[in-house]
Amino acid sequence: MRIQVIVAVACLAMLSACTVPKANYHPASVAISEPPLGTVNTSQVGDPILQQGRYREAEAIHVEHTTSAGWAYTLHPGYYVKQGDDDSGEYYLPGGGNEAGRVEKAFIADPWESVMARKRDGVLCVITVFNVAVCGDDTSFEHKKLTLYGHDSFQQTLIYSGRVGSKINIGYREFSDNMARPAFNNDVEYDLSESSIIGYKGAQLEVLEATNQFIRYKVIKNFKPAAY
Repeated sequence: MRIQVIVAVACLAMLSACTVPKANYHPASVAISEPPLGTVNTSQVGDPILQQGRYREAEAIHVEHTTSAGWAYTLHPGYYVKQGDDDSGEYYLPGGGNEAGRVEKAFIADPWESVMARKRDGVLCVITVFNVAVCGDDTSFEHKKLTLYGHDSFQQTLIYSGRVGSKINIGYREFSDNMARPAFNNDVEYDLSESSIIGYKGAQLEVLEATNQFIRYKVIKNFKPAAY
């Protein structure tokens, strides 16, 4: 009870600095199907020739260099993924795998809860667990789109592996949560003297030219829709 009173008094003393982070943002679900049907494309050996899948794309900021928020908090360079917004600002948490940002606090400082980009001037602030906004004077960050891979992300890919005589080799790969699924991978050989149309898991391609360096082809069908 005493802590709540102290917090309330602190907020009244610095009313403009009291901020409650929001978590009302949801990343967009993005479907990919490349290349488009009916198009003629050229790929090198080892490159994907067909891709289909789904992933999430989130709004994020990328902090360019080490930034201070008051004396107590330091924002390290990297990505911070959007969690929500309101009239005061946009709220972020570190994210983005190996390129994620990081918030460091002084030993005696309150734990932090969120990072805010203040709307009125673009200044970066750290929001503490007591909903106090501690702001610096730095605006050196960029808005970015960040690909997020989770349990609902999935991708199917065909890869060109070269030609031997009249035969070409195609690799099939599946990825879930940005991780390969070796049990579903396969390498298939097609004899172009029999047909220039090749297919796998519902996908169909017309091979127009194939060497040990590249393949030129037309997309007839993409993969059958998969259960993500």
